[in-house]
Amino acid sequence: MTDRKTLVDMLSRTRLFDGLTKKDVLALIDSSTEVEHAPGRVIIVEGSSGVGFHLVLEGTAVVARKGRRLRMIGAGESFGDIAVIDGGPRSASVMAETRLRVLSLPPWQFKALLIEHPRIAFKLLVKLCALLREAEKRPPL
Repeated sequence: MTDRKTLVDMLSRTRLFDGLTKKDVLALIDSSTEVEHAPGRVIIVEGSSGVGFHLVLEGTAVVARKGRRLRMIGAGESFGDIAVIDGGPRSASVMAETRLRVLSLPPWQFKALLIEHPRIAFKLLVKLCALLREAEKRPPL
């Protein structure tokens, strides 16, 4: 089990949660669970509905779209940032390449957390607006 200080540090560096206070991040941790996946285990299937936010604590995973490997992710990186909010379809698949340990926050826990802590919900709304503005500035593909 990962110590709370390490979890706070790692979660505070993710793009979705980097604007939250330590108290806010501790509330996220309290709503999350550490999960271990064996090598080769498919964690997320492209096109399926979201099963939450996942922060990689240890190991590596492959992110693929339409069967094409896009990138590798490792400790400190996350996936499911948007799906934990809207439950929408996943834009890519994620498979454990090595033994993978993640901090998982399922959508039902996340929603309960936001209801209990509206200041977190407001901060995330502001963060999502900033991310949208950033995306709008990028040139079209």
